[in-house]
Order: sequence, then structure tokens, then C-alpha cells
Amino acid sequence: MRIKEIILLPNILDKLLWKHQVTEREIRQVLRNNPKFYYIEKGEDLYSALGRTQAGSDIIIFSIHKKSKDALIISARDMNDNERKRYGKK
Repeated sequence: MRIKEIILLPNILDKLLWKHQVTEREIRQVLRNNPKFYYIEKGEDLYSALGRTQAGSDIIIFSIHKKSKDALIISARDMNDNERKRYGKK
């Protein structure tokens, strides 16, 4: 999947840092490092992206993909065990 621009709203970024300890840098690293995308929900074009940061953290990112190919990030966190298994099958 091609992403033209990553949209990170300040309130979402604050939540990701506070609640999940995920930084903007980690999100950008995962999305630029050929993540594994999964389609989640129709209507909003909600996707998850599973990938690894340069430091080796396994992160899952949830985003809404716009027709302009921009990705609006709505959440990101460390992968759980099931997500790690799914990512390992890449």
C-alpha cells in the first residue's frame, strides 16, 4: 500500500506518547519499513499496519486511508502475542 503523507493530529500523538509510549518517529519508521497491512473496516477505510522500528520494537498502527493516499493515524501500540505471530508470517 502506498502512503503519500502521514497525518498525526496533536491530540492523538499526545495520547500515543502518554498511553502507549509510541513516538511519532517510531510510527514513521514502521510505515516506511514495508509494514504488513490488513484491511479492518469498510466505510472509513480503516487499516492496521504491523511492523518493526529500527530499535526492534514490534508496533501495530491503526489508520484511516484517504482517497488522496494520506494516512490519518488514529492509534498505535506494541503488538500483542497474536499480532506478533501474524506479523511473523510475512
